[in-house]
Amino acid sequence: MTPEQSIITSEYWHDRALRIIPGGVSSPVRAFSSVGGTPRYFVEGRGSRVIDVDGNEYVDLVGSWGPIIVGHAHPEVVRRVTESVAKSSSFGAPGPNEVLLAEEIQRRVSAVERVRFVSSGTEAVMTAVRLARAATSRKIIVKFVGCYHGHADALLVQAGSGVVTLGLPNSPGVTPGQAQDTVVVPYNDVDAITSLFAQRGNEIAAVLTEAIPANMGVVPPLPGFNALLSNLCKKYGALFILDEVMTGFRVSSGGLWNLAKASESWTPDLFTFGKVIGGGYPLAAVAGCAEVMELLAPVGAVYQAGTLSGNPVATAAGLATLELCNKELYATLDRRAVQVGEAVSDALTVQGVAHRLQYGGNLFSIFFSPHEVRSFEETQHQDLKKFAAFFHSMLSQGVSLPPSAYEAWFVSGAHTDRDIEVIAAASKIAAVEAARTTS
Repeated sequence: MTPEQSIITSEYWHDRALRIIPGGVSSPVRAFSSVGGTPRYFVEGRGSRVIDVDGNEYVDLVGSWGPIIVGHAHPEVVRRVTESVAKSSSFGAPGPNEVLLAEEIQRRVSAVERVRFVSSGTEAVMTAVRLARAATSRKIIVKFVGCYHGHADALLVQAGSGVVTLGLPNSPGVTPGQAQDTVVVPYNDVDAITSLFAQRGNEIAAVLTEAIPANMGVVPPLPGFNALLSNLCKKYGALFILDEVMTGFRVSSGGLWNLAKASESWTPDLFTFGKVIGGGYPLAAVAGCAEVMELLAPVGAVYQAGTLSGNPVATAAGLATLELCNKELYATLDRRAVQVGEAVSDALTVQGVAHRLQYGGNLFSIFFSPHEVRSFEETQHQDLKKFAAFFHSMLSQGVSLPPSAYEAWFVSGAHTDRDIEVIAAASKIAAVEAARTTS
């Protein structure tokens, strides 16, 4: 290493980024705003580990926020992507991979009759909302406080994730006209949503919810809550949109709905998918029943388009990833999630640090709060200073966690027994740091 190369650190790159990129980042949560310090600049990933520009290696519990379900640089995904990109990175035309991937999604989610690919979860939700309004000839969209559905104007109203982390309950630049057609209800509040439908049911185009909210931390739906939403929509002629951008093909082979249908009889009208279906590449989809989906152009009059939609490289990565998502992988994910969660929780318990470990399938998060968290309001009572101390201690010991107390943690099929040992040992030290930190 030359003397010049030895000074190329995360600090160096972040100082440089701050001079050209707003906040130095291309997505807000990456900025470490809620935990302080300098974000790590990663340059390599292999299996369960990531390496930063300084050469430090970390056990990765971020997983690119979900899509790295089989681990970084899985040989089969790399092979399929390499084969595809060698032929071209894009055609702007139909290709076999998008057909094969759409068929794979349909095979896994029996309620899906049609699939339209886009490049981001935001686009998928935006399209689903437009479809719902067209199908019902109504304007009102209902969402829940703390649920995040991308950064489309109408949905940046009491959103979660980075909006919560940065303390921005809404966003400047969103006009009153955009916001007035979005009605926001507390999550898991049966009385509130029932009352809203009783008062305004004939105005509502759709109800939109995360299948398992994971952008305010993991806050599972109360038993029967999603079924209630589906039934209310059917009763009043609205559409039920299930946002599975996070949970789709992550919590089971067919997402949350596939798990729920065994015990609850309900079916969404539209799904949105992302993350896993792109295997780490920019890819998402809106999917659902043919009657609604075929309102999209060129069959119907609802317009949606994208130059890179159904990109051949992204769909190759997504198809390869889904083909690797078998029963054995999901069993591994479930087991590893429990092992990591319990290791961290045990360490915090020993040090007397109040916390709550919550799961939604193999998605989980640690709230630094003594109480169960069932709504966005209840997430606000956690101790963010203790989380920040815990986070930085874990990072210094080679464990990369989401840099926000309002995010889910992710395991992959590549995590090993040795990784669990590293996480458990680091948690014991980090718990001491958290216990020493005063609010």
